[in-house]
Amino acid sequence: MIRGRFTLVVALPKGRNFADGYNALAGAGLALPTLENERALLHGQEGGVAILELRNHDVPTYVDLGIADVGVVGNDVLLESGRDVYEPVDLGTGACRLSLIRHPQATGPIRRIATKYPRFTAQVLRERGLAADIIELAGNVELAALTGLADAVVDVVQTGATLRAAGLVELEVLAHSTARFIVNRQSLKLKRDLLRPLIERLRANAHTLPAST
Repeated sequence: MIRGRFTLVVALPKGRNFADGYNALAGAGLALPTLENERALLHGQEGGVAILELRNHDVPTYVDLGIADVGVVGNDVLLESGRDVYEPVDLGTGACRLSLIRHPQATGPIRRIATKYPRFTAQVLRERGLAADIIELAGNVELAALTGLADAVVDVVQTGATLRAAGLVELEVLAHSTARFIVNRQSLKLKRDLLRPLIERLRANAHTLPAST
């Protein structure tokens, strides 16, 4: 158990948002531990700030359930997770979008949609009064459109280069995503003196943070 051993536990995602999140928090004056062991999943000394290095989609779960006090994660992950976390700051980095994607020769009705975001996709369909089977995939979602497994896919798009290389087209942007600073609601009350100033500094710095490429 790590609860109570550290002044603050920060959940950061592996991959593109890790450095952005680390730099944003450090730039806001949070005394983060140095990352001495690249293979370690928990960084920090007892009594200080700890960093949990997690899979992207696990960050909201750790924050919601109170194992981590705060975290940084993309809005696309938050939309899919459905977790009840406080989301006070849009850091503005890691920009991407969730889009409906299809093969240009596919012109029939969309009856099956493949995606890594089944909850989000189902919500979009409900809001629009549409019906389609949703196929949950773990990766290489574009293949579902190329092979005919699905009539369309919902996936993250950054530059669109991957889609163009695969010969697919982006039909519609369903949601935009950037990295968000999230907070456990109980931690916000218990660690108010630490978190409120941190949130204000993050908000002040957010507009100056460089956008990820």
